[in-house]
Amino acid sequence: MSLFDHKLSEIQEWLHNKEISVNDLLDEAFKRIEEVDGEVKSFLTLNEEGARERAKELDELRGTKEGRGLLFGMPIAIKDNIVTKGLRTTAASQILDNLYDPLYDAHVVQKLNDAESVTVGKLNMDEFAMGSSNENSSYFPTRNPWNTDYVPGGSSGASAASVAAGEVPFSLGSDTGGSIRQPAAYCGVVGLKPTYGRVSRFGLIAFASSLDQIGPLTRNVEDNAYILETIAGHDKMDSTSANVDVPKYTEALTGDVKDLKIAVPKEYLGEGVSEEVKTAVQNAIKEYEKMGATWEEVTLPHSKYALSTYYLISSSEASANLARFDGVRYGRRSEKAENMLDMFKLSRSEGFGDEVKRRIMLGTFALSSGYYDAYYKKAQQVRTLIKKDFDDIFENYDVIIGPTTPTPAFKVGENTDDPLTMYANDILTIPVNLAGVPGISVPCGFSSEGLPIGLQIIGKHFDESTVYRAAHAFEQATDYHKQQPSLGGAQ
Repeated sequence: MSLFDHKLSEIQEWLHNKEISVNDLLDEAFKRIEEVDGEVKSFLTLNEEGARERAKELDELRGTKEGRGLLFGMPIAIKDNIVTKGLRTTAASQILDNLYDPLYDAHVVQKLNDAESVTVGKLNMDEFAMGSSNENSSYFPTRNPWNTDYVPGGSSGASAASVAAGEVPFSLGSDTGGSIRQPAAYCGVVGLKPTYGRVSRFGLIAFASSLDQIGPLTRNVEDNAYILETIAGHDKMDSTSANVDVPKYTEALTGDVKDLKIAVPKEYLGEGVSEEVKTAVQNAIKEYEKMGATWEEVTLPHSKYALSTYYLISSSEASANLARFDGVRYGRRSEKAENMLDMFKLSRSEGFGDEVKRRIMLGTFALSSGYYDAYYKKAQQVRTLIKKDFDDIFENYDVIIGPTTPTPAFKVGENTDDPLTMYANDILTIPVNLAGVPGISVPCGFSSEGLPIGLQIIGKHFDESTVYRAAHAFEQATDYHKQQPSLGGAQ
């Protein structure tokens, strides 16, 4: 049995009682990475030397007043679009390959350091977080630990896969349209997208600034709550960071949901959602009934426009954000250029992958003169309607529940030539980002092929406590989160 099969609170007790060391935890992580990462391919960069030095420092503090960080000694892996001082950061793109050595830590990384955690390495992803399968990385695709013929989801696919494979107990990802929750569902782990503004975006390489949000992926809800407690909070370096109190989320994990009012949107169990996913979610709703919660069917009438709205807004923001990668300010500079214009064109065409180019072109078109009002402005108006749908429901209900994804994971290469089908994989997660509300995915079943299915729980703005409460109660009533892939033999 792996040390990482235990909850963070248990490991912390052993550390402070000096029953185990921080170095023991790193031994566990790097041994497991060596065993299985050749198949899973989660990591782009390992930080073993730096991690061992950090472990030596922390082991000297075990049991002292100084060594009492919330995540003391815990190994963690970071998605490669979150900058780490002195540690290679690429956003899985050739335009930054071995060219960007950050001079500072992202706000969330600094908070993890302050909590005395240990960064094990940087994780693969869809290039610049643009994708739903982790096949858009410019290096290699990450595989699903439950079946390596299948994708782990994206863009935080490796963040989910590394946790599911037992390489690290938890990781950080980013979620722009479902990129934490969708891979969490595919890989059978817990993934939370916090309320927009709950966690600082300072040091996150931007895809779509009004949608991006950093969040944790873990094996269980309690650990997830601990990570959010650590990384949440106001940051003066981020103008969109909300100056609101951060509660102790673990205090919400009572297991009691008797007064919980649940809304189930009919659109989330409609056309396009597989029967296996519908059945798993319906069974989850029955579990809530047994625990004393009540539920009613509701409607989110504008959710059918969410997909097109999202891709117009996110691509428009991406075209602006990625303009800085031009071979001058950031990124590789083409050696083939004979003049300045060629240098801009060739640097970007050589450095960016197909999906990134596709979204930049779509966004540039939507923002161009004569089309701005018809596309980008209209999409922002529809976004307001989508947010109002959520606001109306939350006047009468505590949480919204439905599937995280329409289907379980699909095979590697199955949808690579069909971008519209690939985009549709995020159809149930995208509205949450457009509205800016928090959402979590927890395991709620398995397909006939043995692939995990995720349950999505959506809450009110800055009410992650209720989301955690609902997720934890379901987790305690079931054992889906205890099941693990057999990759690399028994852990």
